[in-house]
Amino acid sequence: MVYDLPLNVSRETLQQHKVIKVVGKKLVRKALEMLRKLSSPKDAEGDEEGSDDEDGEKKKKDEEKKDVDDKDDPYLKFWEAFGKNIKLGIIEDAPNRSKLQKLLRFKSSKSDDGYVSFEQYVERMPEHQKSIYYISGESVEAVKDSPFLEKLKKKGLEVLYLTDPIDEYAIQHVTEYDGKKLQSATKEGLSFGDADEKVEKKRLELYKESYQPLTSFLKKLYAEKISKVVVSPRVETTPCILVTSQYGNSANMERIMRSQAFSDPGRASQMSSPKTMEINPRHPIIATLNKQVKESPDAEATADTAWLLYDTALLQSGFQQDDVDAFASRMYRTMKGALKLESLDLEEEIEVPAESEAPPSGPSDSEPEDDSPYEQSSPEDDPALAHDEL
Repeated sequence: MVYDLPLNVSRETLQQHKVIKVVGKKLVRKALEMLRKLSSPKDAEGDEEGSDDEDGEKKKKDEEKKDVDDKDDPYLKFWEAFGKNIKLGIIEDAPNRSKLQKLLRFKSSKSDDGYVSFEQYVERMPEHQKSIYYISGESVEAVKDSPFLEKLKKKGLEVLYLTDPIDEYAIQHVTEYDGKKLQSATKEGLSFGDADEKVEKKRLELYKESYQPLTSFLKKLYAEKISKVVVSPRVETTPCILVTSQYGNSANMERIMRSQAFSDPGRASQMSSPKTMEINPRHPIIATLNKQVKESPDAEATADTAWLLYDTALLQSGFQQDDVDAFASRMYRTMKGALKLESLDLEEEIEVPAESEAPPSGPSDSEPEDDSPYEQSSPEDDPALAHDEL
């Protein structure tokens, strides 16, 4: 095919020419096809052979999984070098977004040191699972032991780790894959879709009634710092966590926005999303605090314990402490109780003993001063001196 391209024009005019746009689309399509074949070489070979044998298809899929997990996979080398560009295409190239989704690779809770694609994730999903779970954070080490994943790990559900800063922006443009919606583990409304869900709902209603004094007390105490306090079935060993709304910024997104070069510290409150505290009704700290609220809700120790619960959940959930001075004061009061101190008043200063008058040190009056660094020898001591005198 021959194109007529005018060259006697400015570069700006040439960039907007329809021929350049056609060439650009064809180049993008060829590049995406090449990457598709590179990411799934076994599928490409199967298309050329035209084999329809079921055993062969199964073997082909097994080999594909093995190749993807292999560190020598050529596409994984490409991904580690240019993965950010693929994610940038997810954000900017809406027409090719569905093709680019198939090229994405992530670390996950079941991938060990390898990578997993959306296709592989969906293939090994349980039948009852209806969502693709993910968690975003600063690094794999920071998210793999997160309290948000306790229930998901217990149920054996796989979670994608989004540890690249651009992931937070790219994932906003990927709402679903193959009919499965993407769901963040750090946001409210987390559901598992298994057979125990109905039983969990009934048990949750009983817990809500039992912990109503504590939830009301905490909401009144925290005031505007949180939007609500609820009993949650998602935590296992942690007393409580702080989650954000479905369409709000996660803790990791707030960290990224705060780290921008031209960010305005005065707009930090606008970046923060309403937080929901989810408490673990089975944890002994929560159960004991609920009893204290019923017995002595106005006690200072009860309020301090509740505030320390909030401070710990804030840091563990990845948020930044907003009032460091108040946090430090509460910690010192807690240390006071642990050390059984009567007060935190300073002790009296230590008394410095008066200096005693000592006689000045110096040479004795009976001995003559001698500034010479060498010891003088007498003729009796040195025979050579005696010979010179003679």
